[in-house]
Amino acid sequence: MLFFSFFKSLVGKEVVIELKNDLSIIGILHSVDQYLNMKLTDITVTDVERHPHMLSVKNCFIRGSVIRYVQLPTEGIDTQLLQEASRKEILQSRQQQSNQQQAKA
Repeated sequence: MLFFSFFKSLVGKEVVIELKNDLSIIGILHSVDQYLNMKLTDITVTDVERHPHMLSVKNCFIRGSVIRYVQLPTEGIDTQLLQEASRKEILQSRQQQSNQQQAKA
């Protein structure tokens, strides 16, 4: 849920999404769901020569399982807060696993 919450905070900002088929799309993040499917508006493609069919597309839906990387905007992101939240989530999941193992014994 951490990444879902994080990407929800980026709605309305410009991101670059690189897909597993090497297509890179620049656009405004319109929405994201719990599966990290993303909807972009006002898109452009970084390599128009390789993907000329994408010139007429202005909005797109991207399935989360085909995303390789998401390049984030440099401003407005608190990396310290994100790292701390990641650590807390890992510790919580480890504690839950430990409690489940103790309950089985």
